[in-house]
Amino acid sequence: MKTKTHGHQPTVPATRLPKCPTGIQGLDELTGGGLPRGRLTLVCGAAQFDEPGVLMAFEETEKELKANVASLGFDLEGLVRRKKAWSITSTSSAASFRRVASMTWKVFWSGSHAIDSIGGKRVVLDTLEALFASLTNEAIVRSELRRLFRWLKEKGVTAIHRNLEPCS
Repeated sequence: MKTKTHGHQPTVPATRLPKCPTGIQGLDELTGGGLPRGRLTLVCGAAQFDEPGVLMAFEETEKELKANVASLGFDLEGLVRRKKAWSITSTSSAASFRRVASMTWKVFWSGSHAIDSIGGKRVVLDTLEALFASLTNEAIVRSELRRLFRWLKEKGVTAIHRNLEPCS
C-alpha cells in the first residue's frame, strides 16, 4: 500500500505495527490504517512545514517512541540529527516526583531547553494524566495546568495533548 503524503515523502519505509483507526476521514489512509495501536503518535510538522517539534513523553520509552514514529515512515533519529525534532522521554512516572515544584520545574526546564535548542514550534504532551497522576488535590492540578498552558503560550508553540482513551 502506498501512502499519500501531499508532497512529502517519509524518510524511511514504514514498518508494520497493528493500527488503530482514528475515524478521521483521510487520516487513516495517510497513516496506513490509523495510528499505532496502544502507542503514542508523534504529530509534528518538522518534515513538511519546516516547523521543528518537541515530544514530551512521560510514559513511553525511547525504543517504543522510535518504533511508533518508524511505523508512520519517519526516522526520528534523523529528524533529531537535523534538529527538526527533539524527544524527551521519561520512563519514570510523574508519581516518582515527591514535590509538585520539582515535577513542574523538570518539565519546564527540559521542555524549554528542547524548544530553544531546535527552535521548536510544535509540542506534543504525552500525557498530562501521567504527569499529574500523583496529585490528588483538584485545585493543585488546575493550578499546575494553568501554569503549563501559560508556559506553552509564552514559548509561542502549538501544542497537542494525547488523550488516554483506549482504542479497542
